[in-house]
Amino acid sequence: MKISKQINKEVLITIALYLIYFVWWYYFAYEYGSDNVEEYKYILGLPEWFFYSCVVGLVLINVLVYVCIKLFFKDVDFEEYDNKDKKLDK
Repeated sequence: MKISKQINKEVLITIALYLIYFVWWYYFAYEYGSDNVEEYKYILGLPEWFFYSCVVGLVLINVLVYVCIKLFFKDVDFEEYDNKDKKLDK
């Protein structure tokens, strides 16, 4: 396994997950939260925009992170690569 290829894949997945979360949060926080305060709808005592952007968004992104870690991320033994670098330095 090429470690640099795996690391690059994991970085891209992490950035994509962050962007998904940010877009989700931004959309619900500003689309639902831009109304007049007296017209807010509430879910479980929280404003609708807050519930969808922060509560549902957090649960959704945690599920997505878990799935991505199980499917795409691999455990890499960095000691193996560190030992190779030490041998090259000598």
